[in-house]
Amino acid sequence: MSTLRSQSRWCPLEQQLLQKRNSRENWDRFIPNRSAMDFDYAFYMLTHQGSSTRKGKENPPRYGVGYRKQLAEAMNMNRSRILAFKNKTPPPVELFPSNFSSDKPTESNPPKARRRYISQSADRTLDAPDLIDDYYLNLLDWGSSNVLAIALANKVYLWDATDDSTWELATFEDERGPVTSVNWAIDGRQIAIGLNNSEVELWDTAASSHVITLRGCHLSGVGSLAWNNHILTTGGMDGRIVNNDVRIGSHIVVETYRGHEQEVCGLKWSASGQQLASGGNDNLLHIWDNRSYSRTRWLHRLQDHTAAVKALAWCPFQRNLLASGGGGNDDGCIKFWNTHTGACLNSVDTGSEVCALLWNMNERELLSAHGFSQNQLTLWKYPSMFRIAELTGHTSTVLYMAQSPNGCTVASAAHETLKLWNVFGDPKEVKPAPKADPEPFAYLNRIH
Repeated sequence: MSTLRSQSRWCPLEQQLLQKRNSRENWDRFIPNRSAMDFDYAFYMLTHQGSSTRKGKENPPRYGVGYRKQLAEAMNMNRSRILAFKNKTPPPVELFPSNFSSDKPTESNPPKARRRYISQSADRTLDAPDLIDDYYLNLLDWGSSNVLAIALANKVYLWDATDDSTWELATFEDERGPVTSVNWAIDGRQIAIGLNNSEVELWDTAASSHVITLRGCHLSGVGSLAWNNHILTTGGMDGRIVNNDVRIGSHIVVETYRGHEQEVCGLKWSASGQQLASGGNDNLLHIWDNRSYSRTRWLHRLQDHTAAVKALAWCPFQRNLLASGGGGNDDGCIKFWNTHTGACLNSVDTGSEVCALLWNMNERELLSAHGFSQNQLTLWKYPSMFRIAELTGHTSTVLYMAQSPNGCTVASAAHETLKLWNVFGDPKEVKPAPKADPEPFAYLNRIH
């Protein structure tokens, strides 16, 4: 005991540890920690070794000076070295490399992405006299051969954007007109023209000749058209949607879709040709699947819009993503759909009727055409739907929009005026138009 008392004066931590080891009442709740005990004892040896004396004599060191120095560094107690690194510090990064040149980018100085400039005014304005002001019609389309087609009353005009030439393609009698829809075939040569008397005519624009007339598909005017390779889909004011195979002399009705109660004003095939979106004046949006066993019944019947659905656009970079726009001030929303599940992914209230939608082919952007009160084109960033720009200049509702083959220029038509906008910038790569079946109309041309 005398030895223990004499040691307790210079080693109080050892005494506490021995007491805990010898005390039975602590056995059931004390868990010794070897590292903790070693740490406490080492801390004491470093801070008190040699400072206490026993009977006037200095306590002999139990460890060498070298060991204590290493232990102090390991415990971060060497105050002469605040920070210690195991490895050498990395060399400093140059803010401006020595070979920096503002005129010639290098590998160490890659060019920074520039913010695209979007002009707030149209690049060009053309007259479009007798353009019908009707929300439910589709009177403007831009073909893969870079020729713009526009219907003006009973006539169809073509404007070649390459050489700036304009000519009249066809004129229809009053009892057949006016023209209610136009749509280019994928080859950029054949064009379908829907008429108010329920007929649809196919024309060869290279030869400026009539090819064939489709009769008996509808009971009234044909306000919407959509091509899917050799299949021409027609949407009528009678609510019917008809698929026509036009590869033979007399067309064959392949399918008839029935689901709309009022006129069909929007038709768009997906890029894969497997799904068809249709919008009507009954506020309904249907998705039809070309692969299903019952192809004449809709895959999805979507009833979220509260006004006519004319604006439809399939996303070019995300499969099964469709954007739709509601007309009238009662709706004015752009909705995004997963056409695989039928789920509405997002809905954005634009504040005015949505008449047309176009995706940017090079960036994740969407362009919408509107009516009252600004009659503007609005460019949105997808998926945040941040308004990038608003293009104004039209004096009435922008009913029709079409996109150039390279995806950069947009044509918009309203109140006898056609405007061209360079809204989508320069193309990253001008892709050739997808090829259809070889000479799908060759047989027709030989017959006629």
